[in-house]
Amino acid sequence: MKQLYILLVVLVLAGMCLLTGCESSSNQAEQSSAASAPAPKPPSLYSGLQAFNTAKALALKWAPDAIPVKLESQVNSESNGQGGKATVWRAGFISPSQRTLKFFLCSGSRLHGAPPYGTSVDTEEPYGGDVASYGFQDIFLKVDSDKAYEVAQEHGGADLIKKNPDQPVTYFVVWNPKQKALFWYVMYGKDKASSVGVGMVNALTGTFAGASK
Repeated sequence: MKQLYILLVVLVLAGMCLLTGCESSSNQAEQSSAASAPAPKPPSLYSGLQAFNTAKALALKWAPDAIPVKLESQVNSESNGQGGKATVWRAGFISPSQRTLKFFLCSGSRLHGAPPYGTSVDTEEPYGGDVASYGFQDIFLKVDSDKAYEVAQEHGGADLIKKNPDQPVTYFVVWNPKQKALFWYVMYGKDKASSVGVGMVNALTGTFAGASK
């Protein structure tokens, strides 16, 4: 009887050891799996000129006569636009031969639902306007968005950021046919409806050209 009791105790202890070993192995496997899982890739921030040059390369493949007409940034949770950089930019080009306005995206975003990482084609539409009035030459786009931001900050923008440290800032490059000049429009807002101020900066010289709401 005593021998039977000892045998039962031995079997119980052996079973406990096996269970402990399984739990230990399972925990080690989970830790190893977590350690080997790749870390999420960070987004890439681009200045306006970086995005423009990338989008232009794709636009020229689409149409060798592509002429830029617009460049704009997008605000998202990865970047509020302060400092002159964003993870998503959109550039529009006109092809006179095809009479088409086509937009291209430069994206460094990792967000779900954002434009795919890299350069891609966006929307297109027929264009029957005066190309000479809205298209611009690259030589007029010398000042980058980070410099445009600095200039706008010196002319009232800093006060807006002080009031709202999380203030989103959006950037647009558009040709002004009346002044025959290309301007950065530094908009303190996600869109026109939420804008609290806009600074105009000459895209060739970097000089401040005015402000509006």
